[in-house]
Amino acid sequence: MVPRSLSPALRAVATLLALGLVTPTVLLLPAAPAAVATVPPEPVEPLEVTIERLTPGEIPTSGTIEVGGTVTNVDDETWTTINLYPLLGGEPMTTPAQLREARRTDPLAYVGDRVTTPGPYAVIDRLEPGQSATYSFTVARSRLEATARGVYWFGVHALGQDTAGRDSVADGRARTFLPLVEQSSGDDGAGDEGAGQDRPRRPDGADVTMPVPVALVVPLRRRILHEADGSLAEPEVWADELGSNGTLGRLVSMGAQADGAPITWLVDPALTVAAAQLAAGNPARSLSPTVDPDAEDPDVAESDETPSPTADGSTGPGDEESVGPTASPSPSGSLAPDPVETEDLDPAVRSLARAAEGWLDSLTEAVRGDHQVLALPFGDLDVAGAAEQEPRLYAQARRLSGGTLPRVGAGTDPGLSSPLGYIDATAIGIADPAETILMTDLEVGLDEDGRAPSVVSVEGRDVVVSSSGAAQGGPGPGRRLSAISMRQRILSEAALRLLDPDPQPLVVVLPPGWSPDDPGEVIEELDTSWVDLDTVADAVSGVEATEVAAGDLRYPDSQQSSELDAGAVAAVQDLVDAGEVLQDVLTLNDRVGDVVAGEAFAAAAYTTRPVRRRARESLTSGTRAVRDLLTRIGVTTPTGVTLSSASGRLPATVVNDLDEPVTVRLDARSDLPMTLGVPDSILVPAGGRVGVLLEATTERQGIHNVSLLVTSVEGVPLGGRADLPIRAAQVSRVIWLIMGSGAVLLFGMIGLRLVRRVREARRADRAGQPS
Repeated sequence: MVPRSLSPALRAVATLLALGLVTPTVLLLPAAPAAVATVPPEPVEPLEVTIERLTPGEIPTSGTIEVGGTVTNVDDETWTTINLYPLLGGEPMTTPAQLREARRTDPLAYVGDRVTTPGPYAVIDRLEPGQSATYSFTVARSRLEATARGVYWFGVHALGQDTAGRDSVADGRARTFLPLVEQSSGDDGAGDEGAGQDRPRRPDGADVTMPVPVALVVPLRRRILHEADGSLAEPEVWADELGSNGTLGRLVSMGAQADGAPITWLVDPALTVAAAQLAAGNPARSLSPTVDPDAEDPDVAESDETPSPTADGSTGPGDEESVGPTASPSPSGSLAPDPVETEDLDPAVRSLARAAEGWLDSLTEAVRGDHQVLALPFGDLDVAGAAEQEPRLYAQARRLSGGTLPRVGAGTDPGLSSPLGYIDATAIGIADPAETILMTDLEVGLDEDGRAPSVVSVEGRDVVVSSSGAAQGGPGPGRRLSAISMRQRILSEAALRLLDPDPQPLVVVLPPGWSPDDPGEVIEELDTSWVDLDTVADAVSGVEATEVAAGDLRYPDSQQSSELDAGAVAAVQDLVDAGEVLQDVLTLNDRVGDVVAGEAFAAAAYTTRPVRRRARESLTSGTRAVRDLLTRIGVTTPTGVTLSSASGRLPATVVNDLDEPVTVRLDARSDLPMTLGVPDSILVPAGGRVGVLLEATTERQGIHNVSLLVTSVEGVPLGGRADLPIRAAQVSRVIWLIMGSGAVLLFGMIGLRLVRRVREARRADRAGQPS
């Protein structure tokens, strides 16, 4: 509670102190500063006023402006007879720099006079402590003394009465920006340096203003971490995010209410995969078959004209020639689990599954039409860190994103942007030429009027520059990033561009974590006669890029220090490699490698910068779990083998403890020279055993210590191992000589005895004959 007796100066000090308390929090959360904006500021007046409806979002040439909102008593006293009045600033702001300065203005500072005639415009009879009431009124254009083009302060003042009585100081206020673009015939154009004198006129005498292209970029990205088994962590948080009142739910609702106005979606494909996983009950990663088991060879491409696409449309991990946004149709589409019957799920899981399915259906409807969908590298990979440590990670993440948004079906173009809009030169250098790169104007640099070019060229690459000012929202008090505050700031930035001789397009990337309190109040009023709401591609089409040297980019040290370090990149690569080996081993699954890679990239995202330690734990636990699966494929052998000659056969049995068939090899190693012949591949059924005979050959006698290692077909060890001794008992040449001599002697003696018997027989025959 703030006492009514507190002077405006002291209240201003209190406001600054309140703002100071927020600053450390912002520094601690560099990847999601908008989350802080959802925390209501400390009240500095007894009555808290909001503007929740403002139609139109500009000062019209005639007619009225409708204003509505709420008044809340944040005091501990009762307030009565609360009168409400509109307020309009005196001199218009004509440069973006003035808007930036105005947003930082003390919420209690004088910015313009109340419109008191006729008055009051609305009255609230009574508000008890903590009680709120709505208000609504209209103010005629003729009551607003605004003639020069530009942006004016506009607000609502509440003046009430408490036990101390009533005075002329506002007891509550709300403020925003209100542009004046089209002047009526009665305006003299003062302050506009004659800019409207030669403008064409409509039949009613108002100026005809050529529209300025405005591209609104809606980012759909959030932190995605997995458990060791591949299921999504913190499912209860996802339930809030995807619901109708969650950040992701409201952003999609805002886009769905665009009513045909084209906008640009900036989407992490891993987000829709995660939603599909939740819609399927958040299962663990699957090893089930993804290819037809009756196919002759699941690894053979369907067409010789493409670089070996697998059944899911990807070209397989590690294919260096296949990386890039157009290399494969959309491998990420196969990463989303198939829908399941939610009635079979646990009640809590069922509720989350339905919320996720509803969000996916809403997004599918929202992206239809003339919208542009930019796909981030899969998992929203921290490209700045990957570019510095291991550029191939970016190529793999970009390949996974493909060209179609998973489970949504919308075609995508490759896009690149960080949550705060900072992209270093190294990341720009490795980006695909077809990529739309979005960069904040704070990195390019603003001139003294707060302006920056809409497109720059950095080392030959065109980069679209987004307006940081338009994404900052409006002034206090109250929510600076409310739907009305954001909308009016965007309109005001666009209006100021119309004052330039050669208006540049306005590209606005909504701040990270931003959630519109009223999704329907944003886009409808942006689509005015002088705003050409376009996609990014259409808005900057034909704009000549301004050359900016890479060394002139203002990439903050805080961003560089937040990038992926060597240890984090190594952890990512370990998990990616483990997933590739697992896919290589599974006979009928050609998807799990990409699934595991997607988990790795999500843990190395821009959005995980504030929780790098936790993300590292997610990576290491995932790697450990995948490697544990591989060790369930083993080999057994006899306790020992003796070779009776220079060669022989060694029996071994490969054991598969997984529920899916695997294809592996055996790698035989010996401490002494020995040749061991192994099969090129061994197919082992699920939960089965397969016996093999290995050919062993050696020229050396003695005991050979042999190790048999289970490996993938590519020769990567899986962890299964068997050690056994082989005794080579080879007979020497001397023994063979002795045995040969004995044989000669034996057969010689036999021959000699046969000769003697023949001679004796002949003698006996001669002795028996008569002489």
